[in-house]
Amino acid sequence: MTSSTNATVRWTSNLGFILAAAGTAIGLGNVWRFTFIAGENGGGVFLFVYLLTVILVGVPIMIAELMAGRLGRGGPAQSVSELIRRHRTSPAWGVIGGLSVVIPFVGIAYYSIISGWILDYLAHYLALGGVAGGAQAMRQFDGLMASVARIEIWHAVFMLLVAFIVGRGVQGGIESTAKIFMPALFLMLIGLVIYAAIFGDFKRGTEFLFTPDFSKFSVKIVLLAVGQAFFSLAIGVGALMTFGAYVDDNASLPKTAALVALADTMVAVLAGLAIFPLVFANGLDVNQGPGLIFITLPTAFENMQGGQLVGACFFALLFFAALTTGIGTMEPVVAWLVGRGVKRPQAALVTDVSARALGGVIALSFNVLRDFRPIPAMPFFAEMSLFDVVDFSIASLLLPLNGLLIVLFVGWALPRSVSASQIAGAPVIQGVWRFLVRYVAPLAILSVFIGIITAT
Repeated sequence: MTSSTNATVRWTSNLGFILAAAGTAIGLGNVWRFTFIAGENGGGVFLFVYLLTVILVGVPIMIAELMAGRLGRGGPAQSVSELIRRHRTSPAWGVIGGLSVVIPFVGIAYYSIISGWILDYLAHYLALGGVAGGAQAMRQFDGLMASVARIEIWHAVFMLLVAFIVGRGVQGGIESTAKIFMPALFLMLIGLVIYAAIFGDFKRGTEFLFTPDFSKFSVKIVLLAVGQAFFSLAIGVGALMTFGAYVDDNASLPKTAALVALADTMVAVLAGLAIFPLVFANGLDVNQGPGLIFITLPTAFENMQGGQLVGACFFALLFFAALTTGIGTMEPVVAWLVGRGVKRPQAALVTDVSARALGGVIALSFNVLRDFRPIPAMPFFAEMSLFDVVDFSIASLLLPLNGLLIVLFVGWALPRSVSASQIAGAPVIQGVWRFLVRYVAPLAILSVFIGIITAT
């Protein structure tokens, strides 16, 4: 079948689409990565550079992805193929479609591993009396890492949940779930911020996150801001292009992209306001990455009034964020299969089983294969586990590459009249977007690659 397979599928409302797209963008990285990077790199200075980057780079690329999907009316592979055929551009651009299937397939396979950890901790809070703090929190986490059964079972449960929702369709599954889980996520996050303001060191937390330290302004901060904006907004995954195929012709792509970016940034900032006051109030270390979630915060919750209930709410919030991201990540793969004639429920099941098998092997990096180094001959990869290699390859290499190809395809390969027809408004608005997507965005993405190369 052709891309017409999805031609009649639409979101029931623009709000439903915005919530679904925001859910894809809002993930676990919003909780433990954004806020720490901001606090350690100039606070308000980083936030200012980040917001500027989102406006000048992130939103224009999001518009380009949504535009390609709406024009092609299919999954990424079908949409790009249709645009190549329609506008007689080089078949080489078809690599975008391939990457937009491979990236989310591998992405959901290993992202769901971490999401399974969230479910394990949520189950402990809801059914087993919570998670102990201090040294016991470390033992709890080490015990999870050592248990093949626990990791694989929760990984499978999470994947089945995602596949079930995606298999129910765009309206009955993806959109309806987003309409429930995203408002719930925001309400729970606001509640946690209020709790942190009452029982945490809110003054120190806000200072860490917002106080500008201009002495730390550097090229490094700009590169960090560009990289964070790129990864946080789910650019290059294929989800936005897929979701764009279901957007009504009358919907404003610039407005939609801006609202998704705003929601994503709000969650990241609110997460910082909820987490850092609690960490500082207990004299704990904020420089923990994933350990902040699974070791540091359980320790803080144990020491605070109502901490077990708050811990349950916090891990429920993380589960909501992980689930909506998982849904958006799986959808491009399912849409590709649907475009090839597979019925949606079967497509979701095939994606679930195959990605779960791949993820099951990757998950062994934390126990059975913890000493296995897949690329020992290359110095940069020599000490990386299988999980680390997959994560670096997807997040640091293929995602920026696909994002670069998308902006070059939409900005340079497609006729100007095509993109102009998709952006309502004055010619000056169309001109500004075209300039940003043709020149500023590619340079920004190349800067990310340069930063990665120099770091290696």
